Amino acid sequence: MSNQYVPPKIWVNDAEGDNQWANINSPESGARFDKKLPVGEHSLQLYSLGTPNGQKVTILLEELLALGIKEAEYDAYLINIGESEQFSSGFVSVNPNSKIPALLDKSGDEGVNVFESASILVHLAEKFGKFLPQAGSARTQTFNWLFWAQGSAPFLGGGFGHFYAYAGVKQEYPINRFAMEAKRQLDVLDKQLSKNTYVSGEEYTIADMAIWPWYGNLVLGKLYDAAEFLQVHTYENVVRWAKMIELREGVQRGRIVNRSFGEEWEQVKERHSADDIDNVLKLKP
Repeated sequence: MSNQYVPPKIWVNDAEGDNQWANINSPESGARFDKKLPVGEHSLQLYSLGTPNGQKVTILLEELLALGIKEAEYDAYLINIGESEQFSSGFVSVNPNSKIPALLDKSGDEGVNVFESASILVHLAEKFGKFLPQAGSARTQTFNWLFWAQGSAPFLGGGFGHFYAYAGVKQEYPINRFAMEAKRQLDVLDKQLSKNTYVSGEEYTIADMAIWPWYGNLVLGKLYDAAEFLQVHTYENVVRWAKMIELREGVQRGRIVNRSFGEEWEQVKERHSADDIDNVLKLKP
């Protein structure tokens, strides 16, 4: 096979030319330019983008607000990863890993920066005492599935999603490999949901909020335009769960925050009060 790739003895960065998503990455971490982050009036400052990872946190925040917890009010600022805004000095000071979402919690004497979506979910769930069982097997099961999502979703997003939807050249081997894994993960979820109303049991938790933006959007045809390719309709329990979660007010509101793409009625680029979402949802046909 004359065109087979042979790895060199020493790896050298060779970005994919004009491929925007490949050119974002670099083997070096840290800030690339100086820029302060904006800070609003609320104790919770979110810096994010309405991708599945970003949706996890805004869904939780909107679910908390739907319960009447006023302390969950937040400012949400859009971080345009296509423009490398995640590499500003301000963002890196909140998340040294330069990935969305990142949260600055200014409440308390010192305040705290929180990064990694699962860490933010746990921080907020414990802070407000909601959507995370306090003890026992229910708490363990919630963590099981929360961390299942953290370990599995990169294969769906950075693996399948990248090679199926974003790579400059479509390649059979990586698409087949990651399609196989995506379908295996859907089968894991489907079997779990055949026995439970929600992912970790009979209670809606942060595990559902972590998993729905990836796998719920996928089976609802809102991720990578891959529903037919992956035959997602065959995972009937996942589809049932995804449709049920989608109807929740907190999900409908949270999923559109920090979005700069899609229909006009699903783009809330910045959120500082409930009115910012209400005014956009009025445009929904």
